[in-house]
Amino acid sequence: MGMEQELGQIRDAALAVIEQASDLDELEAIRVDYFGRKGQITTAMKGMSQLSNEEKPLIGKLSNEVRNAITLSLEEKQAQFEADLLNIRLKEETLDVTLQGRKLPKGSSHILTQVREEIEELFLGMGYMVVDGSEVEQDDYNFKRMNLPEDHPARDMQDTFYIGHNLLMRTHTSPVQARVMDVHDFNEGPLKMISPGKVYRRDSDDATHSHQFQQIEGLVVDHHISLADLKGTLNLFAKELFGEDREIRLRPSYFPFTEPSVEVDVSCFNCGGGGCRICKQSGWIEILGAGVVHPDVLEMSGIDSEQYSGFAFGMGIERVAMLKYGINDIRNFYQNDQRFLSQFKARG
Repeated sequence: MGMEQELGQIRDAALAVIEQASDLDELEAIRVDYFGRKGQITTAMKGMSQLSNEEKPLIGKLSNEVRNAITLSLEEKQAQFEADLLNIRLKEETLDVTLQGRKLPKGSSHILTQVREEIEELFLGMGYMVVDGSEVEQDDYNFKRMNLPEDHPARDMQDTFYIGHNLLMRTHTSPVQARVMDVHDFNEGPLKMISPGKVYRRDSDDATHSHQFQQIEGLVVDHHISLADLKGTLNLFAKELFGEDREIRLRPSYFPFTEPSVEVDVSCFNCGGGGCRICKQSGWIEILGAGVVHPDVLEMSGIDSEQYSGFAFGMGIERVAMLKYGINDIRNFYQNDQRFLSQFKARG
């Protein structure tokens, strides 16, 4: 058998046993078996002296190729074993320094957010749209477009936060209604909207008053809208929000932007109308103000008051929440006392 064939067989056999090696010690034994002083390649190369001058360069080149192939295979196998050993050591020597965690309490929406969303969902179900507006408003939209003349007491600096000649922090969300009336296309259907949001008044904070609070105002404009439509809507609202047994009553009142105007009471949900501390023994609780939209308000938005009419209403979200859940101090909503707020998590 020639040296060329012998070297090929040595190479193939070495690669096979290297592939089957199971650990570093066995791999080292294979290296010695092939490259040691008495190794197979060393022994085979002793026959180089018997080759002709023409054969020696060819066999020398082949022997180097065989050495390189076996050496590369040994190195790759060794790297594999060493990586496996390192992974085992890392796994065995890992020290868990994780401290026992504390379970964070689950949060929920603020009670005022819950009440606002409950009211919004109720009116969305009746086909209303919800419209937001800017908290900084023009004097014209906040007062003039709501039929409040310049000498009306509500324009007094004691009631309103003015931040410029014609700019103020809105005192109600009615300006949103005026802006929507300006652009609404009645060819596409009646206008039915609610406008929730924060409003601001120059008021002293106490158990029932706040300089900042939230309102939801509603507006419907279409042909032949009457006070009866308003009463039916608010009657449904009261039953959905406070319970099926609730009733409402309308009392004459005055607002510049509605005529006629009414105060709306709901039968006391604590005593059922029999009289108690909450309703001051009357059986009724005042809940909101409302009325038929004043013709001048419609005309200022370019709506023909001979063809169209509407109703409007406005309520404080804090007042609704206080009545619904028996809360007696409006300041509780804004003090971030978790003992108070956590009572309403189940409703989030």
